[in-house]
Amino acid sequence: MIRFIVRRLLQLIPTLFGLSILLFIWLRRLPGGPETAILGERGTPELRAQIRRNLGLDEPLLIQYGRFMKRMLKLDLGTSISTKREVMTEFLERFPGTVELTITAMIIAIGVGIPLGYLAARRRGSFLDSASVGGSLIGICVPVFFLAYVLKAIFSENLHLFPSSGRQDPTLGATRVTNFFVLDGLMTREWDAALDALWHLILPGIALASIPLAIIVRITRASVLEVLSEDYVRTAQSKGLTERTVRGRHILRNAMLPIVTVIGLLTGGLLSGAVLTETVFAFSGIGAFLYEAISNRDYPVLMGFIMIIAVFYVLVNLLVDLSYSLIDPRVRVR
Repeated sequence: MIRFIVRRLLQLIPTLFGLSILLFIWLRRLPGGPETAILGERGTPELRAQIRRNLGLDEPLLIQYGRFMKRMLKLDLGTSISTKREVMTEFLERFPGTVELTITAMIIAIGVGIPLGYLAARRRGSFLDSASVGGSLIGICVPVFFLAYVLKAIFSENLHLFPSSGRQDPTLGATRVTNFFVLDGLMTREWDAALDALWHLILPGIALASIPLAIIVRITRASVLEVLSEDYVRTAQSKGLTERTVRGRHILRNAMLPIVTVIGLLTGGLLSGAVLTETVFAFSGIGAFLYEAISNRDYPVLMGFIMIIAVFYVLVNLLVDLSYSLIDPRVRVR
């Protein structure tokens, strides 16, 4: 197991190296440049040249890339062109919000999706099965930003049940420790702050969970249906094993492998930032900040954020691979 983890971590090096090259080329191919974002369309050629010299953009690409990799190895991601703050500081301020939102969305998607998909498979052809299949199709087709606007209009602006924006009520004066607002509230025993942060996550979490929920329902249903037709399930039932034993040991355990794979991919995707959801609810995560960075050609932010997100994506999928052997002992990590 340890050798497998070390080998996967070593595989991270060429992956990130290749990603850094592709990312570097893509950013240099973007129209305009940082000088356009800073000066606008009215900047003189002299000022544009001065800014490019100051940022080192007038040097050969290999030198620029080498300088970037040297900073990355030192965990120095540079300074944002737009905010004039260190990229790592910006990331550490915003990434906890995205992590909290991702965890909330995946708890909703997994907590509802797996039981619903399982029941739909066990009651194939029933009203529940038809409703879950139809509902999941709607969940995939409805755009996230549209659902977010609908939830916000109904539950925030009309019924006033949930806050409409932000991560926490600033008038609470909550203590910051880790920038994970819910966790900070629990650590400092400021229960009202923790509850308020959790309350701010409900609506964006539901909106963000819509597509993962629909996918998990469909994957769970299909996987359980496939397992139900296996001989070992019928053998277990014919031996007189209890329904609970058959469900836990023979159906769910064998059906979980593809479900866990999908959950890992979805979680990694959500960690890269939910731009539309964060924008609708004015949620200070990395999604909206990355969108602004692309608009402003903020190279240091784009390079730093995307590289760190890639590391987290690989780590999430590493955890998924490790979970295979725990779910099904027949699957051994080699």
